[in-house]
Amino acid sequence: MSILSAKLKAEMHALIPPTVFFFIALHLVAIVRVLMLKGTGIAIGTSVAVTIAALILAKAVLLADLLPFINLYPHKPLVYNITWKTTIYTLVATLLHYIERLLEFWREAGGFFAANDKLLTEIVWPHFWALQIFLVVMILMYCSARELVRVIGKDRTRQIFFGPLQRPPVTE
Repeated sequence: MSILSAKLKAEMHALIPPTVFFFIALHLVAIVRVLMLKGTGIAIGTSVAVTIAALILAKAVLLADLLPFINLYPHKPLVYNITWKTTIYTLVATLLHYIERLLEFWREAGGFFAANDKLLTEIVWPHFWALQIFLVVMILMYCSARELVRVIGKDRTRQIFFGPLQRPPVTE
């Protein structure tokens, strides 16, 4: 196996957990959004858009993890790293959420500045912030689980959740 293919395989393997997590989380957000917007006439995003957003968020998490300042508190209580990473990931998620809404308005307005003005005047802010709160909670859960796995270890975590691996008895 070449170095490039090994690197790509490792990258894809690292991308799976955050992608699955954010795929589920963002689909929950989409369901909540559909329920909140039912009857308002506001367009609802598709599952494809949500899946793409999950991939983008997962990649953003992996890229943020490469930043030298992302793991500022590895030897302090977990709450430090969890709070720090939740803040960073939430800022990225908020930016992506805003851009997603901006793109919807851009199609209607025809230009960036017109779309931004239209977005700021027409967005249902309580809905936007309700979804942001939901995202913060989901990101906090993700960061908490991830930091626990980092400290406990993948094998020990697997054993805690699924029990020890059962080996067949050895017969002589």
